[in-house]
Amino acid sequence: MIDILWKKRLPEIMVFECNIDARGKAYRLKLGIMGVTVGFVLAAAFYLAGIEFQRVLWIIPMAIIGGGAFSIFEAQTGWCVLRALGFRTPL
Repeated sequence: MIDILWKKRLPEIMVFECNIDARGKAYRLKLGIMGVTVGFVLAAAFYLAGIEFQRVLWIIPMAIIGGGAFSIFEAQTGWCVLRALGFRTPL
């Protein structure tokens, strides 16, 4: 029942219109994979260096991983947040 109601309301809630081409999708996918990889490597380096998880310094790898994951999301959906806001991007 909830699934039926959710599917009915989904188009009203959020619609991602494709606003980038195949070149832009490929670039964002590569950028996202690199971001997630660098973020995990940095997190592993912090862990091996003994930096405690409660420190603010852990925000850096988490932000890089989050940005990379969002870039992968943009590549999968074909939607760019900057273009949706009206900015022109080269890719």
